[in-house]
Amino acid sequence: MPRTEIRPEIVVLLCDADFKHFRETGTWSHRDGRPFSKEERDLIFQATRADLEELKAQHSRYLAYVQTHQEAPEAIQRFLAPFMEQLEEKNLGNAHALMTDEERTEFNRLLGLMIEPARPFTPYVFRQGARRPQTK
Repeated sequence: MPRTEIRPEIVVLLCDADFKHFRETGTWSHRDGRPFSKEERDLIFQATRADLEELKAQHSRYLAYVQTHQEAPEAIQRFLAPFMEQLEEKNLGNAHALMTDEERTEFNRLLGLMIEPARPFTPYVFRQGARRPQTK
């Protein structure tokens, strides 16, 4: 059987569907509460296994992103520990001075995860292999 192509317009609708509302109201709605139009409902009911698998893959990547975000405070502590052990005067500036360019890049990534709030789930932002979603 030929592989079915993933249709981005359907995946976008699936990513924005509030499935809890579907059960309660019997109607499809967007996550912001707007009901799906008849055209959107017709389109979403054409979803194939490939479309649903793409939704699942995107959501799995998003959950991994959220977990990374939540674990950032502990990860930065583990990252800094070896630098702090080398210092008599233990402060971030002195630890930063010991880092290589690659280590500074990783430190900045972890610090960014701690400072920036986690982003909401959005279709096609959490791409496979991407470290962090890009801002526009």
